[in-house]
Amino acid sequence: MEKANDTKANPDIGTSAMTVAMGAVSPVAAKAWLACMSETAQFLAERAKQDLGTQEALMACRSPVELLKVQADFLTTAMEQYTSYSMRLSKAMVAAMTNQVQDMGSFRSRRYDDVPL
Repeated sequence: MEKANDTKANPDIGTSAMTVAMGAVSPVAAKAWLACMSETAQFLAERAKQDLGTQEALMACRSPVELLKVQADFLTTAMEQYTSYSMRLSKAMVAAMTNQVQDMGSFRSRRYDDVPL
């Protein structure tokens, strides 16, 4: 018996149902979706690496002053990175919406040379 909430659209290639649905709506939307997911995965991998480095630095602290410095540096860096990531993601979404609107208008708009006489 199959699960009711199966998230795989094609188990042979591992394409998620959401990716297939986005592709059915518009190739432009699917491309934007994949770009956002790629950006997110890259950001999370970088943050995980930084978090592990911070843990190592915390374990190496010999005094409360060192500990506070490591924590302050961690928070400053994390805030800068999260702000930068959110700005990049926001710009990508605006670009995707602009491309989507342009793509939608291209097949509906009429050209001057296609008006029957």
